[in-house]
Amino acid sequence: SMELKSYQRAFLRSQAQQLNPIVYVGKEGFTPQVAAQLDAALTCHELVKVRFANKKSEVEEISRKLETSTSSTLVAITGFTSVFFRQDSKSEDRIYRI
Repeated sequence: SMELKSYQRAFLRSQAQQLNPIVYVGKEGFTPQVAAQLDAALTCHELVKVRFANKKSEVEEISRKLETSTSSTLVAITGFTSVFFRQDSKSEDRIYRI
């Protein structure tokens, strides 16, 4: 995962406010299917909001597993929603200039 500076994290959080969740984690929690969905979404969008149907106490643990399995950076957790970021490897394809 990428080490974000506080201003980069703040920028990405502000950008994420206008996003709708496009990956949903069901009651079963972390699954390879959810990780694959997030991986594909990160490839397309770089910044992805994930919504959880789990207990609030489980959200961070599941988020950390998703972060590791997708080689992304967990930007923020707010309630039942997490935001992940993975910069495109090709600079000309990057959506977010950070």
